[in-house]
Amino acid sequence: MEPILKQLYEDLRGIVLKCSALGNFQQPLRALMYLISFPVGARALVNHQWWIPKGAYLNGRVIEMTSILGPFFHVSALPDQTIFKGQPDVGQQCFSESSTRRPADLLSSFTTIKTVMNNLYDGLAEILRSLLKNTSTRENVLQYIAEVINKNASRAHIQVDPISSASSGMFVNLSAVMLRLCEPFLDANSSKKDKIDPKYVFYGSRLDFKELTALHASSEEVSEWLNKNNPTSASGGENMLLDSQETTSSGSGTGLLQNNNMASSQRDSTNYSFICECFFMTARVLNLGLLKAFSDFKHLVQDISRCEDSLSTLKTMQEQAPSPRLVQDIARLEKEIEAFTQEKLCYEAQILRDGGLLQQALSFYQLMVVWLVGRIGGFKMPLPQSCPLEFACMPEHFVEDVMELLIFASRIPRALDGVKLDDFMNFIIMFMASPEYIRNPYLRAKMVEVLNCWMPRRSGSSSVTSSLFEGHQLSVQYLVKNLLKLYVDIEFTGSHTQFYDKFNIRHNIAELLEYLWQVPVHQNAWKQIAKEEEKGVYLNFLNFLINDSIFLLDESLNKILELKELEAEMSNTAEWEQRPAQERQERTRLFHSQENIIRIDMKLAMEDVSMLAFTTEQITAPFLLPEMVERVASMLNYFLLQLVGPQRKSLSLKDPEKYEFRPKQLLKQIVNIYVHLARGDNEDIFPAAITKDGRSYNDQLFTEAANVLRRIGEDPRIIQAFDDLGKKAKAAASEALDAEAILGDIPDEFLDPIQYTLMKDPVILPSSRIIVDRPVIQRHLLSDATDPFNRSHLTPDMLIPDTELKQKIEEFVRSQQRKQQNEEMSMQSSSKSSIQSPDGFLFLKLVKFQIIL
Repeated sequence: MEPILKQLYEDLRGIVLKCSALGNFQQPLRALMYLISFPVGARALVNHQWWIPKGAYLNGRVIEMTSILGPFFHVSALPDQTIFKGQPDVGQQCFSESSTRRPADLLSSFTTIKTVMNNLYDGLAEILRSLLKNTSTRENVLQYIAEVINKNASRAHIQVDPISSASSGMFVNLSAVMLRLCEPFLDANSSKKDKIDPKYVFYGSRLDFKELTALHASSEEVSEWLNKNNPTSASGGENMLLDSQETTSSGSGTGLLQNNNMASSQRDSTNYSFICECFFMTARVLNLGLLKAFSDFKHLVQDISRCEDSLSTLKTMQEQAPSPRLVQDIARLEKEIEAFTQEKLCYEAQILRDGGLLQQALSFYQLMVVWLVGRIGGFKMPLPQSCPLEFACMPEHFVEDVMELLIFASRIPRALDGVKLDDFMNFIIMFMASPEYIRNPYLRAKMVEVLNCWMPRRSGSSSVTSSLFEGHQLSVQYLVKNLLKLYVDIEFTGSHTQFYDKFNIRHNIAELLEYLWQVPVHQNAWKQIAKEEEKGVYLNFLNFLINDSIFLLDESLNKILELKELEAEMSNTAEWEQRPAQERQERTRLFHSQENIIRIDMKLAMEDVSMLAFTTEQITAPFLLPEMVERVASMLNYFLLQLVGPQRKSLSLKDPEKYEFRPKQLLKQIVNIYVHLARGDNEDIFPAAITKDGRSYNDQLFTEAANVLRRIGEDPRIIQAFDDLGKKAKAAASEALDAEAILGDIPDEFLDPIQYTLMKDPVILPSSRIIVDRPVIQRHLLSDATDPFNRSHLTPDMLIPDTELKQKIEEFVRSQQRKQQNEEMSMQSSSKSSIQSPDGFLFLKLVKFQIIL
């Protein structure tokens, strides 16, 4: 029978080789299911030379196209390379000219594709399940899946070679099938998860985990830990192996048997339970399949958006100056958009519209987070001080895939209905601010993106996720604190794009913090953190918030000036049309680019200033610390100068709302921050700090700002408080000038070498031995934990007080004050004697006469 059956399998494979989701694959699939139901049929299939093709040029695509099961897994609605594309073309047949089709027609196509693909998933799952239950064929199935995974490891790369890697269709299908095989142990509360052995990642020889990035451990740490836990290595340089363990199958409960044809290294390999093998194989397949498809879909949507923007620009140019070249470019772009749209709808039909597939994936990843947290002792805070290497060595993509799936599912209507999110929420809160456990800051930032997707919108309506934020124990205790900590940590990601990346990440954090401030229990937690961490993480948070505000506003205001220059160029029609077409095209693109930059930067700047405004109403103490108060004052003065200073008219725009630029709102918020800090300033240090800013401070700015506030209808009480602060600042400026005059020439040894101002609390830097003023160096350390003179590591607790110099400075100040007092007494005595002399009386008469005149 075997030769006959083998030929049948080849024929069935040939029939479905070029089939798409709309092709005739169901009859061959049913025939295959029927044949393997017989033991001889099952044996003939796994013993076929094409069960796992061999050869020097074997790669992922070769396995897909030449193995017996590969073409069945290839059947899909998803786009593929032209030479491998199945027929009929799903995009052309179901979604061509989709914008002109009736919604009912599109819905019918979506339903058809979802139905036929689920029939395929069920059939393939039944085939694998049948072979896995049979002890004589089980090992061959596991070998086949492992070979598909290992030969397609490059699918995890950003750029995938479609000639050497299997198609997205195959891996999405395999993802759905593997999830069906996992169903018996997907309950995260079941004891079956105890059969998932983490040592499989280190010692299992079936899958290759060596090239994968670990959550925290370096490759050296992994090797050291492996050698320590298993000092004996297998012969022939093979993977280190553990003693054989109990092996069970979710289907039959019997042990796995080794196939006689297995290679020597696999004969020696440890027999892990089927649950264990299935769990790790599914994790790898989902990473290379379903999660990769999510990423491809996201890039496809971005490509469509870019093409539509370019098309809009070209059409505008065609209206202004028609040309044959533009007509060709417009036609090319319209064709590209049509092709991309068809591909997008194919993804939507097979993946986004399949709620069952997404629900199964969510169940799997819920098991994943529960199992991972089990490596460190369960869901509890605070975390152990040192990260267990069993956790640290797990592949990073295990966690990244969880977050990507949650983000993707959160954006699909009703995809999270009925899903219990508490375990995911606990996991995120535990690890989002724990670089000791998850090294990659971008991965921890992705956790914030998940929370941002779940955040109840400020619409007044209740949300299914509001309980996660407002009634969740770990959330109430740790969420605000960990968000503030991540806001600080993200300043240094180690990437060459870290400077720009941090703004997007902080935007997500800022949106969450603004929402949490409105929840009383979180606002109380925030106030407590500000009190406890006044000179710790909270001060760092404020420093970076201020740094970002200054940079973003400055950047966007400069871009506004550049945009106005471009506007002026384009409005001069006669001169504009005389320029070459290519130059006009480049300048138009630059104009739209500047518009986008202004919109983004201004939105982020407004967000930051808004956070400063609502927090200073309740929390002022950290802003008034010596190392922070002058920084805050300088920022506020700079914003005030831009908004009401002489150059404000140059920033006027025809449609400021289009660019998220709301100068009236911004001015109100800036003034509110001034007033809030003045109210919390019990020692009158804020007015003096305002005047120390030599770059932006001008007493006339306060008067002008108050006049603008009256015109735009600000609360009179705020205006009065702001006026009073302006008067105090003016008086402080006068006092500062007098004090400067009294001190006269200050010896260089008393001056801070960074700001060249008189030191009040001199400290010695331990490495460079340079003496600086404590507030000045502490301000520097908020942004950069290094000695500014030699870049060695430096923290505030390492500063050495220079008490001797401090005494000298204090004595110098006292002596200058005594000197001034003596001079004043001498002058008073001199003027008194001159008044009593005849000439003095004559002088008084002249003065009196002058006053009368």
